[in-house]
Amino acid sequence: MTWMPEIEEIHRRRKWAEACGGEAAVAKHHANGKLTVRERINTLLDPQSFQEVGQLAGKAQYDATGQLLHVEPAPYVMGIGRMHGRPVAIGGEDYTIRAGTGFGSDRRKGGQGGFIEDLSFHYRIPLINLVDGTGGSVNTTQRKGYSVVPGYGQDGMERSAELLGIVPVVSAVMGTTAGGPSMRAIMSHWSVMVKGSSQIFAAGPPVVERAFGQKWSKEDLGGAGIAVDTAGTIDNVAQSEADCFDQIKRFLSFMPQNVWEMPPEVHTGDPVDRCEQALASIVPRSNRQAYDMKKLIQLIVDLGSFFEIQSSFGRAVITALARLNGKVVGIVASNPMVGGIMDTKAARKQGHFMELCDTFHIPLVLFADVPGLLVGVQSESDAILREGVRARFIGFKLSVPMFCVMIRKCYGVAGGGFTDRGGLNFKIAWPSAHWGSLPLEGGVKAAYKREIESAADPLQREKELEAQLSILASPFRTAEAFAVEDLIDPRETRPYLCQFVDALQGRLRSQLGPKYKTGVRP
Repeated sequence: MTWMPEIEEIHRRRKWAEACGGEAAVAKHHANGKLTVRERINTLLDPQSFQEVGQLAGKAQYDATGQLLHVEPAPYVMGIGRMHGRPVAIGGEDYTIRAGTGFGSDRRKGGQGGFIEDLSFHYRIPLINLVDGTGGSVNTTQRKGYSVVPGYGQDGMERSAELLGIVPVVSAVMGTTAGGPSMRAIMSHWSVMVKGSSQIFAAGPPVVERAFGQKWSKEDLGGAGIAVDTAGTIDNVAQSEADCFDQIKRFLSFMPQNVWEMPPEVHTGDPVDRCEQALASIVPRSNRQAYDMKKLIQLIVDLGSFFEIQSSFGRAVITALARLNGKVVGIVASNPMVGGIMDTKAARKQGHFMELCDTFHIPLVLFADVPGLLVGVQSESDAILREGVRARFIGFKLSVPMFCVMIRKCYGVAGGGFTDRGGLNFKIAWPSAHWGSLPLEGGVKAAYKREIESAADPLQREKELEAQLSILASPFRTAEAFAVEDLIDPRETRPYLCQFVDALQGRLRSQLGPKYKTGVRP
C-alpha cells in the first residue's frame, strides 16, 4: 500500500500552478515584454534556490461526484530563496491570473500583509515585493454581499510598518498598480519601477475621468516621469526588467540581513592609499563654475561601488550607497551641476536617505557644496523652511557617525544639515572650501547696508568690504582656530576617510538592533 495516488495529485496540482494563467494569458503577458512572476523570481534568485510556499492554494472546480476538474492558482507566488548565497523572502502577484487580484482566502499569501511578510519578520530576512496587481475592486461588495471598511480582515499594513524597522524591504513595480498594492510599493526602504511598462497611482484613468472629466493615460498619471522624476514616489527607474533585477541585487548587496547584523563587507582590491591626482584640480577656482560631484565621489570611494538612489528626484542633493575599504557607507553630496541649492524635494530626499542609513548601521559621508536653502516666493510656498528644518531634525536624531567633507560652499540652514551636531561634529575641508551664515556675495550688502549706501561710491565700498572679509574667511584661518578639524590635500581624501571608517566599526557593532525614535518631526 502506498500514497502514490495522493502524491501524483500533488504534482498534478503543482503543474497547474506552474502554468500560471494558462498558455494564452502567458503569451499575452510575454507579448507586452514582461516575464511572469515565476520567471521573475527564478531570474532574481540563485539557480535552483527557490522554495515555494502555498503552491497548491487556489480555487478548485469539482464535478457532481466530487472529482477534481481544475484548480485556478491563487494569483500570488511566494517563498524563500537565496540571493548571492543569502536567504531572502520573495513574493509577487501573478498578473496572468485575474490581473493579480486576491482570491478571497481567509489568510493572504502576500500582496497586502499575509504569510510572506510574517515569514520575513519571524526569520529576520530581507523581503522582496514584486508588485504587479491592480488592488481592490467594487466586485468585492457583490462577492461578499456587503461593503467592507478599508483595512478590513486579519492582514493589514501593521506588519508592513513593523518590517521597516527590522529587515530590508525592497519593492519593484513590475506593471500597472493602484490602491493597496501601490501602498505596498511605498512601504519599503527602496523601490524601483520599469520605464514604459510600469505605472503606479492612487487611482487609475477610469476613476480620474469619472472624478474630473478628463482622460489621462496610465503613463501620464503614474509613469516614471511622474512617479520617479517629479514626485519621488518611487526611488529608481530601470530601463528593463533585467536592469530592474540587477538594481535589486545591488541595493541588497549593501544591506545587512536585519538590524541585528552589520552591513556586508566586500573587498574589491582597491588600495586604501589610492590618491587620485585629478582631485587636486576638479574644483574650479570660480564659485560660479560647476563641476561633476559624482565623478569626484567615484574617485574617492571603492572603484565600481557607487550606487545612486533617486538620481532624477531632488537633484540638488546626491544620495548613494558605496564602499570605503570594503565597508558600506552612505553618501550625501551637494550637486553643483544644478546649483546645489537645497529645495524642498532635495531636503525630503536627504532626510529619508539618512534614516535608511541609520536604520541599517551605515555611517554617512557628506560632501558639502551648498549655498543654502532655495529662496523666493515659490520656494516659501513649497515650505522650504519646514522641509529644511525637518532634514536637520532627522540629522540630529541619527545614531551612526557622520563625516562632513567641505568641498566648496557650506552656508546657512542647509549647510548645517551637512554637519554632525548630534555626534562628534567631525569636519574636514579642502582648500577650496568656505563657509558661514551667508555667502559674502549678498551677505555683505545685508550686513553693511547703511555703510554701503552712505559711501561716495556704494559699489566700490561693497567690493572693499567683500575683499576684507574674504581674507578672514580663508579656510586656513578656521583650521588655525581648530574650528574645522582638518584641512587636507584633496588627493588624501580616500585614505583619510578609509582609516576612520575602519576605526568606527566597533562603534557600529555596539549599537546593533532596532533604532529607538523619539520626538515629532517639524
